[in-house]
Amino acid sequence: MELTDGRNFDLRQLTDSAAVILNETAARLFGYDDPIGKKVYYMDASSDGPPSPEDFSELTVIGVVENFHWASMRENIGALCMVLQPSNGLISFRYDASETDAVLTELERQWRAMAPDQPFSYRFMDESFAQMYQAEQRVGRIAGIFALLSVFVSCLGLFGLASYATEQRTKEIGIRKVLGASVAGIVSLLSKDFLKLVGVALLIAIPLAFYGMKQWLADFAYRIPMDWGLFVLAGIAVLLIAFFTISIQSVKTALTNPIDSLRNE
Repeated sequence: MELTDGRNFDLRQLTDSAAVILNETAARLFGYDDPIGKKVYYMDASSDGPPSPEDFSELTVIGVVENFHWASMRENIGALCMVLQPSNGLISFRYDASETDAVLTELERQWRAMAPDQPFSYRFMDESFAQMYQAEQRVGRIAGIFALLSVFVSCLGLFGLASYATEQRTKEIGIRKVLGASVAGIVSLLSKDFLKLVGVALLIAIPLAFYGMKQWLADFAYRIPMDWGLFVLAGIAVLLIAFFTISIQSVKTALTNPIDSLRNE
């Protein structure tokens, strides 16, 4: 957290027990141009019935920190007020990651000494943040698996269609080879019709994919921009995969001796 105005808490100053540090969003919502020294009031959550002046406590703003993400990227950075008070719930530790085992062993030893009848439980901050995006990671893995399966099934279909088409045109290919057609020319002849169909499919799929991704990213307050270059690269990759799949059978047919093809016909 980077201070943009004021100072941090100081345990040596007893008055800091009634101090507060705001983030930039909170300072803006309060309408403070110069928040240092301003007062913030809060009501005791344990108060019952209609609030009275005695239910409110006063805090003095001593600092402002730069906005930082303390919730999911689906949400805008909200207002945050930080106070220096004891916490009876969680204790956080910052330590050298290479000493994880030693730190956990010592924490558990201290815990057993203070609260032997209470279970010792802990979690890592990075894992807690990662849990917020488990759904997205799961969707990403599922989408990746289905994408690979779709490509595989599509390649099988293309290979079957290419085999059928070349078999139907065996005589034509043999005549073209006798007349001087090159292998590259025959492969191009057999591939272009399939690649046209793949191109039409891309013209339909890319706008739909762009719209779907845009709608999905709209759920996030902070998101990457949609770049058409990514879809262009994906389209080129699809065309190359399709061409490679078709070419396997096309090259095999083009290399066949035309005399054998005509004799079989």
